Parts: sequence; structure tokens; C-alpha cells
Amino acid sequence: MAQTWGHFFFSLLDYKTEKFVIAKNKKVGVLFRLFQLGVIGYLIGWVFIWKKGYQETEETIQSSVVTKLKGVDLTNSSQFGLQLWGAEDYVIPPQGDRVFFIVTNYLVTPNQRLGYCPESPKVPDGFCTSDSECPEGESVIAGHGVKTGRCLNDTGTCEIHAWCPVEHGKAPTEPMLAKAENFTVYVKNFIKFPKFGFSKSNVLPTSNSTYLKTCKYDKDHHPYCPIFLVGDMINWTGFHFQDLAAKGGSVGVGIEWNCNLDKDESRCNPEYSFTRLDSSDNLQHSATSGYNFRFARYYNDAAGQTFRNLFKVYGIRFDILVNGKAGKFSIIPTVINIGSGLALMGAGVFACDMILLYMMSKSSFYRETKFEAITKKSGRQRERKHGRHHGHHRHDRRHKKEDKPSSEVDALTSVSVQGNNPERPENQAKSHSPERKPHASVSFRTPHSSGKHTISPTSTLRTQRNQ
Repeated sequence: MAQTWGHFFFSLLDYKTEKFVIAKNKKVGVLFRLFQLGVIGYLIGWVFIWKKGYQETEETIQSSVVTKLKGVDLTNSSQFGLQLWGAEDYVIPPQGDRVFFIVTNYLVTPNQRLGYCPESPKVPDGFCTSDSECPEGESVIAGHGVKTGRCLNDTGTCEIHAWCPVEHGKAPTEPMLAKAENFTVYVKNFIKFPKFGFSKSNVLPTSNSTYLKTCKYDKDHHPYCPIFLVGDMINWTGFHFQDLAAKGGSVGVGIEWNCNLDKDESRCNPEYSFTRLDSSDNLQHSATSGYNFRFARYYNDAAGQTFRNLFKVYGIRFDILVNGKAGKFSIIPTVINIGSGLALMGAGVFACDMILLYMMSKSSFYRETKFEAITKKSGRQRERKHGRHHGHHRHDRRHKKEDKPSSEVDALTSVSVQGNNPERPENQAKSHSPERKPHASVSFRTPHSSGKHTISPTSTLRTQRNQ
């Protein structure tokens, strides 16, 4: 038992290698080389050059966005007359964030006070024909107040307790703040990749205090000037300012940071993209497009009573989306990708083997050559045959050693006989008789003579008989 375990543990130290069979088949050979070239092209072109598979990447980007708008516009409305709009009036929220709203159009319901008034005829739940359809205390669905229990025949709507008068009027078809397309947006963005300890900003580091007051963003000439015109930002979406200013819309501003940290820091630049988010080409004229909301400004009159002005504003909402990815050389992904490429080479070997062994006309011949079945019986027969083969070799060598001295004795005997007895004519005639077959002759040199002597086996035998 101990000997068996010993053989087992020692067998673990054996090295096993594969047996390779070279198939002289041009079609399969060309197919295999093409597969290898495809894998190498995929590994070098796609994995390493395009996808930069030799780099360790980080997509967790930390970012901060600060926005600031500037520009003024003058409006003239029937409720308020001339009014000057500054950034503090048309920007919501005014402190600036990655999401901000610019007012381009509005509808005002001034001087609203708490009281009782009829519901708007635009609200379906406010219609009524009797008081029973206006239960007291029930809120009007999508309306402006709470039902009082009375149905007003003059308007055909329920009486409500609300800020009166309720909102009325239609938004103008032309934007009130038509000059908003000339407003400027300052977008300051800071990013950091914590894994690599790399940080950068989209603002040009300069000591010139007038640079940001005079520059405008240009992809080629001023890529680090983060000041944009509102009209340009909308035009880059494929729409025009007038398409969004009347009923509003939503615009996405993408800032993409793709940084190859194996190169110089100056090669890591922000890339901006602009798209309209609230509708597509097929929905730009539907009810789902546009953007608006309401807010109120409250005041107190001389008597101390509160009233308000209700604003329904239309405008453009900007969503700033920051994404990024950084990469830097690392030996671990490089080795992993090379290993995966070598493993893919094995798939080509498997595919070519399947074609060679099962799909070719000579597949049975290739299978017999590649696969060799070994059993105990065939192993013993092979050992016996191998031993018999070695026995024949030893026997042949023994015979060669025994034959060598006898041939030397015969040669010496023949030489001595030939030197003492002259050749006889009758012997020569017999040796050259046509009835006998010619025999091979042996040529050699004697130590006492410079000439050559030729002896045939027949003459040697005849000499031995005479003696």
C-alpha cells in the first residue's frame, strides 16, 4: 500500500506534453492562418488600440458644477407695463446649479386674494348643473380650490374657496423675453479621478482677469472658455431658439472627460454635447413637449392684507450631465487581455480539428493518425516484438564477430598458396568456364609486396583441396 502511494506521489512530478500531428492539408492550413490573423488583428486593433486594453480604467468621476447667467431684457405687458428683467428675475434658482431654468415667456394673474369665486371653465371637474354636484369641502381635481356646495348658474361651474380670481388668459405665442438667446451661461466644472489622484477644471488657468469677460466658447480656438450663448446652445441641439422660447423645453448639456493619463495632462480636454430632452422630432408639436411651471410673489397692502401675483412661466430648463473615464497603463489588464487572446487561438485549433477529423473526405485517415489506442495486451505484444528485435541484432553482431577471423584466415591462406604455387593453365580455364557462375573477387595488398592480388573464392577452395 505504501509503495502504491509512493508511485502516485512521484507520478505528480512527471511532465506530460502533447503529441502533434502535421497534416499536409492546404485548405485547413490556410483557414487556420486566417483565423490566427483575425485573432491577432482583433487583439491589437480592437483590444489594445481602440479599447486601450493595456490600461487600468476608472469611471467613478467626482464633479462639481457652478453656473452663472448674465443678460437683461425689457418687457411691456398690459398688467405691469414696462418691466426690466435681470438674471435675478429670470433664473430659477438664482444661485446657480447643474440644473437651472431661464424664463422666456410668462402669463401673470395679478392681485389674487383669498375668497370665493367660480371655478375656471377649463377644469372638467368644476362643471355642474345642481348644488349636489358640488359637495362642500371636496377639492376640485386639477382645479384651483375647494368646493363650497353651491353651483353657480352664471358660469355653470362650482363655487370654490381659493385665491381669486383664478388663473385666466392664454400665453402669448411670441416669447416675452425674445432677447434671451443673447444671454450668456457660465458653466464652471471641476472633476477628479480619485484612483489616480488626477483633477482638472474646464476653465483656462490664466492670470488675465478680462479673459472670461470677453471670450466665447469655441471648440478649436477657445476650448477652455466655459461661456456659452443661450442661442448657440439651442442651435447645437438641431432646433432654433424660437422653437423652445414660446412654450419652453428641456436641453441636456453633456460634459465628457475621456483622459488618457499616459499622455500629457494638456491632452485631457472636456468635450461638450447638446441635445433636446423634452421631445423628439415626431413629438415636438405634441402636448408632451414644452416646459412650464407656476410660482407666486406675495405682498401686503396698506391694510395689512395679503395678496399675490401668480406667474405661469415658460422657459428652457438646462440639465448639465458630467461623465468621464480615465485610463493609465497597468501590467495586470495587459496580461489578462494577452491571455484571453491566446485562449482564443485555442478555439481556432479546436475548429480546425473538427473540420479535419469529421468534415474532410479523408477524415477517417486523419483520425487514425491522430488518435492511438493503447491497451495492456497490445503493450505486451509490443514489448515482446521489441525484445525479439534486439535479440536478432545481438545474434547478427555475434555472427559478424565469428565470421571475421575465418575470412582473414582464408585470405592469408590463399595468399600463401598463391605465392608458392604458380597458377596452372587448367585451373584458370576451369575458373573461367562458362558453365560456372562468376564469383566476386577480393583485392588486397600484402605487407611484402606493392602490387595488388586478386583472389576468388573458387581458387581458394581449390588450393585447400590440393593441400
